[in-house]
Amino acid sequence: MILPVVAYGDPVLNKMAEEIDQNYPGLKPLIANMYETMYNAQGVGLAAPQVGRGIRLFVIDASPFAQEDQEDYQMLKSFKKTFINPIIIEEDGEQWGLEEGCLSIPEVRETANRKEKLIIEYYNEDWELVEETYSGMAARVIQHEYDHIEGILFADYLKPLRKRLIKGKLGSIERGDVSVD
Repeated sequence: MILPVVAYGDPVLNKMAEEIDQNYPGLKPLIANMYETMYNAQGVGLAAPQVGRGIRLFVIDASPFAQEDQEDYQMLKSFKKTFINPIIIEEDGEQWGLEEGCLSIPEVRETANRKEKLIIEYYNEDWELVEETYSGMAARVIQHEYDHIEGILFADYLKPLRKRLIKGKLGSIERGDVSVD
């Protein structure tokens, strides 16, 4: 089932999400619905707050980036994962800027700076505790979705002048003048 994606301005997007346990009601169907919603909106990641749930959960399928990133092609072509109660243990490397978009902020694409590497610990769909290291595009997508469960949007990283320049677009989204996919 395709879930409604909440837009910029919804309070759930600015709150720290809560941890869940394996008895969270309807977790398996929620995960399946989040993947379906993400694919329907042509996204590569979707966090639970984006579908109105204030829980520490996000899904990623970064395979569309495999064709664009030949260096990480092997890893990205099959990069489909569910992250439950994730914690970024460490971020490392140089900051690098890249244009990002967000399903909750339609029609806005801006450059965000992120670290190039990270170590993350999370539970997978089978409730196995996993610790992994990522770099490049995979790390960037994880950081973007992780920010959602921390109550942060990529627009929060913009310099004040840039944010003022897109204030009208953000206001239109907040008022519901621009619909979310």
